[in-house]
Amino acid sequence: MRLPNNAHTSRPWRIHELTPDFRLEDVWALPTPGGPGDFPRLVQAIASGAPSHGSSRAARTLFAIRWKVGQLLGWDDPDAGGGSRLPTLHDRLPVDLRDAPSGPEFEALPFTSLYLLDAEWAAEIANRTMHGVMHLGWVPDGTGGYRGQMAVLVKPNGRLGNGYMAAIKPFRHLIVYPLMMRQIEREWAVQGSNLRP
Repeated sequence: MRLPNNAHTSRPWRIHELTPDFRLEDVWALPTPGGPGDFPRLVQAIASGAPSHGSSRAARTLFAIRWKVGQLLGWDDPDAGGGSRLPTLHDRLPVDLRDAPSGPEFEALPFTSLYLLDAEWAAEIANRTMHGVMHLGWVPDGTGGYRGQMAVLVKPNGRLGNGYMAAIKPFRHLIVYPLMMRQIEREWAVQGSNLRP
């Protein structure tokens, strides 16, 4: 379920210190009910996931198109990302976050983990169109349990980036995120059932 921006901005997340020049694109409540110690499981599930290989043909097709266009136009070339053309957010980390675990490596997506805390994880992606952050938090659900919350923050790269973000917005909201939420919900339920004695 999509949430208002203040569901992210009102919380004392550490990511706020690092991204004052980024805009908040989306905030989502993740269908991942759990207890206080389940956040590491969510982080690992997200890092090991591959939306381009998910169960939805529509999502797989959109990701395949995006990667192909990016390849043809050089959007995702090695010199297009953070650390080569753009400074990475790792350079902005205060000492305590730099000394904290960064989090898992992604198995299929071109994200890089920045930091991992007890209830907060951030990872970045950078290419010729934008510099983005995926932020996950573990928040009380109001019923005594917890759930994941995902925020997407973006810093578009000029007119190309602004045009790209505007062009993909309807696809993100109407296809990608709803399908992703259903996939996360299914996989979370399966993982939970596998953990039960």
